[in-house]
Amino acid sequence: MTFNWRGLAGLTTALVAVWMPAEAGAEMGATPVVFAPHRAIYELSIDASSPGSSVGGVSGRIVYELTGSVCEGFTQNMRFVTVTSNSEGGSQTTDLRTSSWEQVPAAKLRFSSSTYQNDELAEQARGTALRSTPQDTPTIDLFKPEKKTFAAASPVYFPMQHSAALIQAAREGKTHFSADLYDGSENGSKVYTTSALIGHRLAPGSGSIKALAGQKGGTALDAVPSWPVSISYFAQVAAGQAKHKDEIPLYEMSYRFHENGVTSDLRLDYGEYALKGELKELVMLEPSTCPADKP
Repeated sequence: MTFNWRGLAGLTTALVAVWMPAEAGAEMGATPVVFAPHRAIYELSIDASSPGSSVGGVSGRIVYELTGSVCEGFTQNMRFVTVTSNSEGGSQTTDLRTSSWEQVPAAKLRFSSSTYQNDELAEQARGTALRSTPQDTPTIDLFKPEKKTFAAASPVYFPMQHSAALIQAAREGKTHFSADLYDGSENGSKVYTTSALIGHRLAPGSGSIKALAGQKGGTALDAVPSWPVSISYFAQVAAGQAKHKDEIPLYEMSYRFHENGVTSDLRLDYGEYALKGELKELVMLEPSTCPADKP
């Protein structure tokens, strides 16, 4: 999630909603994560800025949608539009459009993204990441911005795989979860090292969850538990190099992760400024059925 457009990894991980198959839960020794396909709309506004920041204000909207099934894979589509004003009164409109498809289990990922600045195409990325099993190191074929093939430096999580593991960790009462993440952001060339802090489980119908019932479609969260999550994103350290303990993250993201896959109370901190994303509308979508599920 970005305005210098880094951080797409964080956004897709935070907003992802997947149905993981029984095998995925079995591998983790726990009940499979079963999340609901949905469409969510978030209203963006600036939450804080540091003294001397060149960012005067930010407004915008995120529209996120997930469709699919465990047999056909899951498709994520997102439109992320912001209008950023500077201290001199100028403004810039940025429009990020992303789409990805992830096989279940996570052996294949297809991704594409386009970024427009003031209605002019500024960046494009498109590619595929393949591996034999979800635990292997993937080989990445990029088609845009340039054609090239390379292997990730180490095994990584794909976005939906990462979200399922994060929910499993929360269910088990863990307070920390670390993993390397690849989702095709940064022109398909970057792997992020993530470090997540997980808060105590929030029971259904309490706190900010109860407040969401007033939003369009928010009652779908009435019976759903959630966890506060804060994730820091770092550039992956090259093999053989030591990571500095006092390293500053590229950015941080916090949100409330509901067990059905919905994200609320979104906050993005880029150091110079921070944004909040308020869930304004939620539509639960009919899941696709696998052939064996059809009458």
